[in-house]
Amino acid sequence: MSDSIDLAAFPRDFLWGTATSAYQVEGAVAEDGRAPSIWDTFSHTPGRTDNGDHGDTACDHYHRWPEDISLMRRLGTNAYRLSVAWPRVVPGGDGPVNARGLAFYDRLVDGLLEAGITPSVTVYHWDLPQTLQDRGGWSERATAEHLARYASVLAERLGDRVTQWATLNEPLCSAWIGHLEGRMAPGLTDLTTAVRASYHLLLAHGLAAQAVRAAVPGAQVGLVTNHSTVAAASTRPEDVAAAARMDGHTNRWWLDPVHGRGFPADMRELYGVELPEKPGDSETIATPLDWHGLNYYFPATVTDDPTGPAPYAREVRLPDVPRTGMDWQIDADGLESLLMRLTDDYGVRRLYVTENGSAFPDAVAPDGSVDDPGRTGYLEQHLAACARAVRKGAPLAGYFAWSLLDNFEWAYGYDKRFGLVHVDYETQKRTVKTSGRRYAEIVRAHREGLATI
Repeated sequence: MSDSIDLAAFPRDFLWGTATSAYQVEGAVAEDGRAPSIWDTFSHTPGRTDNGDHGDTACDHYHRWPEDISLMRRLGTNAYRLSVAWPRVVPGGDGPVNARGLAFYDRLVDGLLEAGITPSVTVYHWDLPQTLQDRGGWSERATAEHLARYASVLAERLGDRVTQWATLNEPLCSAWIGHLEGRMAPGLTDLTTAVRASYHLLLAHGLAAQAVRAAVPGAQVGLVTNHSTVAAASTRPEDVAAAARMDGHTNRWWLDPVHGRGFPADMRELYGVELPEKPGDSETIATPLDWHGLNYYFPATVTDDPTGPAPYAREVRLPDVPRTGMDWQIDADGLESLLMRLTDDYGVRRLYVTENGSAFPDAVAPDGSVDDPGRTGYLEQHLAACARAVRKGAPLAGYFAWSLLDNFEWAYGYDKRFGLVHVDYETQKRTVKTSGRRYAEIVRAHREGLATI
């Protein structure tokens, strides 16, 4: 039995949302002038993704977006977090704008607003145009400058209707998993390149935030970062030190510079890579945020691993703890802890949980229904954690469930399903799961003024 959710903790104007990203749902990868991204290249490289899966069709959201907006209305949500595909709008990464690609997002934003749903637009969710990768990608400063110009294009076109903007989604994954661990596009395993990429991603965030504000006075601009609580596997000094390094790698490296503290000195020393700094960069990276988005899925327990890659800490699989179908530990208290850390340690004035969700192996019943008690319980537990954080003073203004739809889950392909809505990839039939119906009940209860559910 999950904890009851203290609905009265949430403000009346709370955003109840769902989230997706362009490459994971849109499909139509070669339609209307879209060019390849690094994820097209990566997913079509043998051995890179489970089952050789790719996003060529995905959920066919490019054609089925009106149906998907209808699903949002069925859930009763009042916000939708989407990303714009850079190679659809500026296929060359810089240079000419593709009018047909931009027109798609015009239609989507208009459709959302007509349905009473607030669009929250992420400028960059990992789909770097391949042409820019061929020129060095995120290891090059020019890529950050190109992203700022691309952000200007979006803001000038959509800013009369879109006020909530995120510059980047999870730069940690782009830099560390994509350039150090090689498990995501572009699939590199080089520490120097990864550190340079991390720097240019955060520089791109600052430049893009300034570009959006220049085009849309009054825009609410934020950054979306993913974090985990970190614990040592034992009281051994080596493990305690490893936990501090992992916290630096996972959390402080991404939060300190954005909040005006600069890159952590201990991590700079650990990486041993000279940052490509120029005068004024630190101020640009620390461009004030209107809000901060937290993506949270699981905690980390680590042990010292001096022979492994930076940060020389290895995650330990704890026995006898609940886990999702991703084999990720379930710990809703971690979400509460991180919300309070952002509030108390970093002074964030406005927070959103911009992604939170779970994958489980779903089964379609003979009557076509999809009962997913694991995902439903996960949702309830984490919303209860959000309410506890609000009661402690966290300025939480919204929650976006990951994800609206089952979708292309990056290197995991289509086997891992996070959706509140089941997608039959053969027919593209959508079916609201039990978790989706439960989310709708929670949203409705809050709207009706119920204190708990």
